[in-house]
Amino acid sequence: MANIELLAVENTITRKKNSHQQVLQFLMAVDDPEFHKQVDVIWCGHDGIWHTLEATYQGPRGDSQEFWLARTTKGAKSVKKLPGDISFALRLRNNTDEFWNNNQGWNHHCRQNSGLTLFGESLVQNLSLKQRLDDEQQYAQIKVALSPSLHAESVIIHWTTDNWQNTRQTDCHPNKRQQQHDAQLWTARLKIGDTFALEYSIQCKTRHQELWDNNLGKNYRISREPLRVMILNLHCYQEDNQDEKFTQIAKAIDEQAVDIVCLQEVAEHWNDGHGDWPSNAANIINRRLKQVMHIYTDWSHLGFDKYREGVAILSRHPLSHTESRYVSDSQDPYNINSRKVVMAHVQLPYLGAVNIFSAHLSWWEGGFERQFQRLCEWADSQLSESVQTTLLCGDFNIEAGSAGYQQVVNGNQYEDQFLAANRLGLFEQIFRVDDPHWGHLLADDYRIDYIFMNKSAYLRVKSARVLFTENDYGPVSDHCGYLMEFEPK
Repeated sequence: MANIELLAVENTITRKKNSHQQVLQFLMAVDDPEFHKQVDVIWCGHDGIWHTLEATYQGPRGDSQEFWLARTTKGAKSVKKLPGDISFALRLRNNTDEFWNNNQGWNHHCRQNSGLTLFGESLVQNLSLKQRLDDEQQYAQIKVALSPSLHAESVIIHWTTDNWQNTRQTDCHPNKRQQQHDAQLWTARLKIGDTFALEYSIQCKTRHQELWDNNLGKNYRISREPLRVMILNLHCYQEDNQDEKFTQIAKAIDEQAVDIVCLQEVAEHWNDGHGDWPSNAANIINRRLKQVMHIYTDWSHLGFDKYREGVAILSRHPLSHTESRYVSDSQDPYNINSRKVVMAHVQLPYLGAVNIFSAHLSWWEGGFERQFQRLCEWADSQLSESVQTTLLCGDFNIEAGSAGYQQVVNGNQYEDQFLAANRLGLFEQIFRVDDPHWGHLLADDYRIDYIFMNKSAYLRVKSARVLFTENDYGPVSDHCGYLMEFEPK
């Protein structure tokens, strides 16, 4: 059964110029049985009028729970017109069920201006649940709430910026500015510089015991935004409602905060071989973004007897070096197996330099083997001391487990990042152990679109998901898209 647990409540009244403000804040732990859920606090003040306050997701709690926070601020010229003492209950709704935490039918209660109060069994609670570091942020503020019954002697933040290769310790100090009746507040300021991520746990020492808040064994983590890469084959203007689908693609790029987009079957009108930039699909999508990206595109061959068909890279960050090459034996624009790949060098804040390749290779019988070999040789030639990461992105026209896929695997150089993010055991069998019996495990995996990353890369894949399905933005092509997130190793 799903569960919703109350961790802390704040009820604070302050004076602001000619009025008063009352802050109500509710910190909860929610079981995570389903992705789609809604968490609310149902509350009322002394006037007896009930309100619904929607909570927002804050981050993971251990392996199987989530932190959620609900906050509201009420203002009035008189303290008597503020909500005052409050009664409240917690509600969790998912696709099929509804769950309540209402103090076994008696509701929870919180006195006006009682400050912060801890609930439940936790005597030490981290209140700094922010997951992202802002651009150029150099310090991280950590706030910890303690039960007064502990009589804490010290609170220490144990933290690292390099995956615990080195550990630092910073003392917290009691926050005397925010006096609380039912909890003690301790704070620390960590100097993080330009690091990508910070991981930490909290130690509390008393005269008789030592307590930890390490997020149920998973530690707390704050990081910069990861690199988000999307790949999609556009189907060369063959879609019904094509213009509407271009808009949906742009919407997804904006809403998912994609950094780099690799597109295949990018079409524009043939125009006697001269092309037509206003009709270029990548250009159209780019122009519909809230913020236009840097773009590089080139074409390979005549598609569907009326288009210049090619590939493209869109990037939120400048492209410092771009190049296109045929990787196929044929360079005849009237030969469908003439395949050109585009590449770009991108310098990413906090992540370093990356070489991005957008490829649409031929089928195995159309020349994949030699095309992929040439692509790898080209990619290898672009690596240097300052550029260690290569992402080969796009439509490779090889099914997982096929002869072409085995060529990638047996080359022992590139790894399938979707597999790495979603099927760890199988990924280990293929890429780490080289188990000769792994092939049949991919029998039902019909992917032909991939992001392959070199094993020596400075990055690692964090997550991977399928896009443009009936469950999100709807189909926009005869291919689905893939969105993957990367961060430093």
